[in-house]
Amino acid sequence: MHVEELLSRLAKVKKSGPNKWAACCPAHEDRSPSLAIKDENGTLLVHCFGGCETADVLAAVGLELSDLFPDTGKREWQGETPVKFTGGLKFNALDALRAMAGEGSVVLLLACDQAEGRVLSQVDRDRLMTAVGRINAALGYLGDQDDIERALAPI
Repeated sequence: MHVEELLSRLAKVKKSGPNKWAACCPAHEDRSPSLAIKDENGTLLVHCFGGCETADVLAAVGLELSDLFPDTGKREWQGETPVKFTGGLKFNALDALRAMAGEGSVVLLLACDQAEGRVLSQVDRDRLMTAVGRINAALGYLGDQDDIERALAPI
């Protein structure tokens, strides 16, 4: 899903930075924007500072958690040093690092919730486990140490 589709379902949307917006949270009575939205390379990050669960925010506008993530249907990633894995898909080290960065953002948002004393819902705990699994899978896709070193080398 594109960020524009999500934003079109929200009220009082204001741009708050590059690829960032604020809006009123549809899951609670919100007079001023308390919902943060960020487009992280096609992955949409949504956080309600009023304490609403992400799943509840999305349900209020007819969406699901899976709508926040780009379609990962079979496609071939472009770039140097592709790494093949089961299913015939190809990734390179930079693609895997980008995937880890997006999943790292999910981990960060949930960690912030916990740091603020919020107890994670079962949906959030499941999403955290998915993020950890995806980060570990991306590490596996990187292949050998040479691929990792090339991806981490300064440009």
